[in-house]
Amino acid sequence: MAIPYIKEIEFEYGVVQQMTPLIRRVIANNPGPFTYVGTGVYIIGHGEVAVLDPGPEQPEHFEALKKALEGETVTHVLVSHGHSDHSPLAQPLAEWAGCKTYAKNCGVPTAKGELGSADDLGFMPDVMVGDGDVISGPGWTLDVIETPGHTCNHLCFGLREENACLSGDHIMGWSTTVVAPPDGDMGDYMRSLEKIRVMKFDALYPTHGDPVKGKDFVEHFITEYAEHRRERERAILHHLSEGENLIPEMVKEMYKDVDKRLHPAAAMSVLGHMIELLKTGRVTTPDEKPTVRSHFELVRSAA
Repeated sequence: MAIPYIKEIEFEYGVVQQMTPLIRRVIANNPGPFTYVGTGVYIIGHGEVAVLDPGPEQPEHFEALKKALEGETVTHVLVSHGHSDHSPLAQPLAEWAGCKTYAKNCGVPTAKGELGSADDLGFMPDVMVGDGDVISGPGWTLDVIETPGHTCNHLCFGLREENACLSGDHIMGWSTTVVAPPDGDMGDYMRSLEKIRVMKFDALYPTHGDPVKGKDFVEHFITEYAEHRRERERAILHHLSEGENLIPEMVKEMYKDVDKRLHPAAAMSVLGHMIELLKTGRVTTPDEKPTVRSHFELVRSAA
């Protein structure tokens, strides 16, 4: 089975959309191969609200958010993780609103120049949160869920009143998620996918793209998302068994039907798989700190 991607989306940049009784969305005009149509900023609640992943620091986008928030009080600015399409507007928005920013921490740098979504290295939340923390307002309650993998500090947020998960970049309906070392970790990512799957949410609301809806469909979607990663791992092991030892050569074949602009990110995800295979003793490399240019060998007893 293939991942049942959701690629149809209706929206207008800068215009607030009522997604559910408690969730609204404003999409920033920053489309690209990594961001899809742009960053979807979520407003949770009414009157006293939380804003999740304010997005890039674009003047027109900031003005659109201010307009969407007219007459309301922003009590929390939440950030799923510190990437340039998620967190740069967080501090300016919080200062405008007179509230604080909330995230796990500032994370660690990803490999420079490899990805289209750069690290926001200047971001540090006012309040650090993690598993077990609860953020709430009138009529809404968010459970903080640590989901490392895409980044070491990635968070999802569970909206109790609607049994919905605001999933950031952890699970996206339109595409798979990049897991790029050293910030990303494939083993952590797979465990975090299972963590969300067993919570049995009725819907997922990613920062990029439209939601994944329906309890059974959500579970099926996450199952296929995880199986896709296992298929990639099997493909890597096959390439190694055939004597192909370099990630760039593997990417050309494994991702031949994928936009070539995404190949550098694909190489980083393959490296993520390779590092996990190194940890579990199925692959070896002479390099102390492996990169996408390292030479890898299959441990034959694991073949």
